[in-house]
Amino acid sequence: MKYVVLIMDGAAGWPLKDQGGKTALELARTPNLDVLTQEGTLGLTETVPAGMEPSSAIACLSLLGYNPRVYYKGRAAIEAVSMGVPVKRGETIFRCNLVAIKNDRMWSYCSGHIENEDAHQLIKGLNEHLGNDEIRFYPGVGYRHLLKIRGHQDTAQAICTPPHDIFGKTVTEYLPKGRGSRLLNELMQESQKILKHQSVNYKRAALGQVPATTIWPFWGSGPIPKTPSFKETHGLSAAITSGVDLLRGLGIMMGMDILEIAGVTDNMSNDFVAQAEGAIAALRDHDLVVIHIEAPDEAGHAGNTLEKISAIEKIDAEVVTRIRQYPKDLRLLVMPDHPTPLELRTHVAEPVPFLMWGEGFKANGRQRFCETEARITGLLVANGYEIMKLFCGE
Repeated sequence: MKYVVLIMDGAAGWPLKDQGGKTALELARTPNLDVLTQEGTLGLTETVPAGMEPSSAIACLSLLGYNPRVYYKGRAAIEAVSMGVPVKRGETIFRCNLVAIKNDRMWSYCSGHIENEDAHQLIKGLNEHLGNDEIRFYPGVGYRHLLKIRGHQDTAQAICTPPHDIFGKTVTEYLPKGRGSRLLNELMQESQKILKHQSVNYKRAALGQVPATTIWPFWGSGPIPKTPSFKETHGLSAAITSGVDLLRGLGIMMGMDILEIAGVTDNMSNDFVAQAEGAIAALRDHDLVVIHIEAPDEAGHAGNTLEKISAIEKIDAEVVTRIRQYPKDLRLLVMPDHPTPLELRTHVAEPVPFLMWGEGFKANGRQRFCETEARITGLLVANGYEIMKLFCGE
């Protein structure tokens, strides 16, 4: 038996008033998922425990079978694992977005989805002017980077707001607050002076692209403890493919092999076909493969209904169709990690639909993979971290 876990990041959402009260999942044309839904088990699960933040870090830990209350110690450190950035005792690591602020409002949490080449040049400039024995920036993917601070451990206690939560809002109200926030605010102010005069930003402005105007640190954390491997936890050898450092970091923490597939990105430029075929090929050497696709979530953060629908449709047409053609016994788990309602442009802690298909899973009378149909089944897995046990037949 082989196993595939398909994570459609942020694909779930709320009914859209301007779309007849339908969600993006309901609006999307998904003939492959529809067939699998008619043959498999559809239900709902809660991936975010009560009182915890509805982040992908927590939701994906849960989805992969790890209780977030036990194993979640901070998101930035997980991304640091993926990037090979060591975090030692006495050091604090922050996710550090390059963002664009205009007229004191959050204009773009991702600097117009800045490309790696431009972003890495900007991070280099920040290190040249602000980097020292205590402060260091590390380039990541697109707008996502890391800031490591040695000493100043109180910065981990600062209250920071993710920039994708405050699109269009006055940023002054959401700057780091409380104990440890002073250094973070100073770095943000200094970064504005440096980024303003970087040649990359002059070029972007001349081309009509969004410039990066400041850094925005959040999700601060210290080192993460040892986590039992996926093989130890579920008895299956596993690999993962993703375009974001968070999922790659989780995979490394869980002892999964990281699949390096050309063309895998964090948005609609993703090569869905290559990702699907690369993952399926990895089943030759692994019991289970995780396919994480970020595009629906990015569209949700952008408030782009058509792009979110398109991302879901491409997953169905270019990924699910290839999984269906796998010639041997296969079990498939399909689900979002969390909802990303288009109206909010951020995550919410609400149940998400899941679909289990393959040997051992019986049809429970539903026709489409969506939130409404999942609720009708009445099947709810209250603890999301138990979904993997059900899927693997433990």
